[in-house]
Amino acid sequence: MKVINMRNSIRLIQFAVVAACFWFATGCKPERVEDKVTTIVEPVRPKKVETARIPTVKFVDVTKESGVNFVHVNGAEGEKLLTETMGSGVAFFDYDGDGDQDLFFVNSSYQPNSKTKSEYRPTHALYRNDGKGKFQDVTKEAGLDKSALGMGVATGDYDNDGDIDLYVSGVGGGVLFRNDGKGKFEDVTKAANARGSDGWQTSVAFLDIENDGDLDLFICCYVTWSREYDLGQDFQLQGTGGDRAYGPPRAFPGSLCTLLRNDQGVFQDISEEAGITVRHPDTKTPVGKSLGVAPFDLDGDGLVDIAVANDTVQNFVFHNKGGGKFEEIGITSGVAFDQEGSVRGAMGIDVVHFKNDESVGIFISNFANEMTACYVAEDPKGLQFSDQAAIQGLGAPTSPPMKFGLFLFDYDLDGRLDLLTTNGHLESDISKVQASETYLQSAQLFWNTGESGRTRFALVGAESAGPDLFRPIVGRGSAYADIDGDGDLDVVLTHNGGPARIFRNDGGNANKWLRITLRGTKSNRQALGAKITLKAGDESQHRQVFTTRGYLSSSEPTATFGLGKLEKADSITIVWPSGKTTEIKDLKADKSYLVDEDQGVQ
Repeated sequence: MKVINMRNSIRLIQFAVVAACFWFATGCKPERVEDKVTTIVEPVRPKKVETARIPTVKFVDVTKESGVNFVHVNGAEGEKLLTETMGSGVAFFDYDGDGDQDLFFVNSSYQPNSKTKSEYRPTHALYRNDGKGKFQDVTKEAGLDKSALGMGVATGDYDNDGDIDLYVSGVGGGVLFRNDGKGKFEDVTKAANARGSDGWQTSVAFLDIENDGDLDLFICCYVTWSREYDLGQDFQLQGTGGDRAYGPPRAFPGSLCTLLRNDQGVFQDISEEAGITVRHPDTKTPVGKSLGVAPFDLDGDGLVDIAVANDTVQNFVFHNKGGGKFEEIGITSGVAFDQEGSVRGAMGIDVVHFKNDESVGIFISNFANEMTACYVAEDPKGLQFSDQAAIQGLGAPTSPPMKFGLFLFDYDLDGRLDLLTTNGHLESDISKVQASETYLQSAQLFWNTGESGRTRFALVGAESAGPDLFRPIVGRGSAYADIDGDGDLDVVLTHNGGPARIFRNDGGNANKWLRITLRGTKSNRQALGAKITLKAGDESQHRQVFTTRGYLSSSEPTATFGLGKLEKADSITIVWPSGKTTEIKDLKADKSYLVDEDQGVQ
């Protein structure tokens, strides 16, 4: 460790000399973030939770028997273009209104000048669920057999007609597909003015920024990219004989996020006036390289804020000040950097109450050899977060893999939110230069023990969850839903350039559960942004309803609460986006409830 610190000291001195020369030569202060040298600190490994304590809940690969045969096409033809590495997203949503969760996969495609002569044209894919976890491909009849350099997907009823619509992001702009309620989707992008940026769009979220009853759109944009610019760089992976490699995001200029306000079904770009466009104060160039977005009312003031995961630049937190105005507070809130003040390669993001109290946790999946972030605000009203990944048990175990998809869900229905990350590298030849890294990687599942400190999250192995979930893939998007109506949450993972995988939860419903679906009237139809507090025995659980979670993906809007062995919940309290409060008492376990904003339980 002394040798490492001595080397770092020498590097710091060298950096200071170069910086001083730059300052005298240009009269400008060098930027702080990109080249900061961080002292290497040995990670503290958490105490190991006894395997016997971790619940036996198996995730069984049912992809083949489910009828899902989607294969992602990344368009790779040997040119090593960065766009090939990042997709794709997936969404659970009820497109036909029959009460079960259907599946939509975003596909990418070949470049316009592709050498591929095949007549095969990759398209997105829609699968209808029969309610028992069996899926039928209805892509063509639904009008979603569209080809694009697709990336992410958001689900939301933007026109409040009771049918869930889709926004699909991609390289070159997004597409809004309106659901006509009769099994068909129509491209209304132009009519709704919903294209957004013409750049490289990634994660997307439907949210109601002003609580006016309709859904607005927040669109993440990654780097400023073109095929010509990418090919013009001499990207190489050292140790592979000079072969071309995928370029790092630092080699590309940043980009600007987009905020589209919904005005009776037509969108208006208010990014600039709303305070969403973040530029360097001196050069005025875009700062962001955004991959993940999580809407959430961080400070409990009734207005939805927006947390954004950025790759190799500072993360953003847009604090909603009301009236459609936001203030970017990533640095002052403690979410922008790691504990050493350095940026990380951030991918997916989720925001939850993971300790069953009022505290808020922002979880962000990061690059290989960077631990998953767990920014916690004990008193969220103050909007002050600290990264507690190490002291919550997520330090050393999460560091090795390259993490993309990330979400928290109660997989064993014990009343606590657990963590799943989907992992996979960018570079197929990475093992040639880093023996500890592989291209295909295993997902990671962490059980929330409910304990304070380093045993909070325990890494789950195949002996408890079965081997299927941990078979290596080039993991990207992920989502959850109850696909077979048995009360526990099943999972889908996407594989960049490969087949998606469906995992059925076997055993989660050994515990009791409640599922709550909301229907807004004055609030937006899906009640996105509503807060649900459940009280059962001595415990309280808190959820906020959103569909966008993790990386490029959307999960079901239904809130699933685990009750352990309790036969009922004492009460649930719903605070709707409109401000109305609904309280319901004595809800029997193992049931699904639909709650209407005006009429109560249906």
